[in-house]
Amino acid sequence: MDSGLRSAARFQEHRERFEEYLRELYFSDEPRLSGLVEAMRYAMLGGGKRVRPTLCMECAWVFGTEPDRTLPSAAAIELIHTYSLIHDDLPAMDDDDFRRGRPTTHRKYGEAMAILAGDAFFGEALTLITVHQQGTCEQVLEVVRELAGSTGVNGMVGGQVIDMDHTGVGSGTDPETLYMIHKFKTGALIKSSARIGALLAGAGPGEQAAISEYADELGLCFQIVDDVLNATSTREELGKSAGSDAEQGKATFVGVYGLDGARREADESAHRAVAALERVDGDTSGLRDMALFVRHRES
Repeated sequence: MDSGLRSAARFQEHRERFEEYLRELYFSDEPRLSGLVEAMRYAMLGGGKRVRPTLCMECAWVFGTEPDRTLPSAAAIELIHTYSLIHDDLPAMDDDDFRRGRPTTHRKYGEAMAILAGDAFFGEALTLITVHQQGTCEQVLEVVRELAGSTGVNGMVGGQVIDMDHTGVGSGTDPETLYMIHKFKTGALIKSSARIGALLAGAGPGEQAAISEYADELGLCFQIVDDVLNATSTREELGKSAGSDAEQGKATFVGVYGLDGARREADESAHRAVAALERVDGDTSGLRDMALFVRHRES
């Protein structure tokens, strides 16, 4: 079996184990909270590519640790990502009716329940790490620090704020601001996913730096491809609203660089991601294949 087939099989195994772990999360057996739990499970079990948790698991594997050991942290990452999607879809934000081919959480359960489900995911994510994640006290604390840093003011939330501030500006957004938006909004959590896997596996400072550079570029590539797909796909292909970025005048790579220019930017970021892996002493074929998957994905 060649390396591409081996890494594909390994990622499939990561995802299957992760989905099994996620399905086992019920959060509460209190009957009066069943509506909240139902809304949370609806959102988190609604499909998705699971790029972030499988990236975390693969990075642990690269550095010699059993991927299953990272499952609590990988799930915490996905819960944070799910909370961000729930809130992004709200009328006060992107106002989307569909996500992954189904009604968005607020459309199915109401806005108040959707907001609270997103809020609850943050607390449950911290519980997964601090209660269930194996590792030294230093490792667990570093995982919490990493996840908190990537989701706060200088991470995912801050990126969303700058994105909203530039909605309506569209192609008038300067490239520096565009890169900052997506480094914070999308890239920060993807970078943390890789770093957390490496941290839990005991990777050294040099290897962590290489993985960080790889994941920075992977996150950038992911967002550029998202922008391209939003501009070129149908709702049926995406499973959510298509063409909405242009309609709202959002700051996108397509708006700033044009369609061909955005594709070139994606090519270059994927190339830089793969190049960063040359500094990692281990089998990085799976991470290379993930960069290629992200670049050429169609949904």
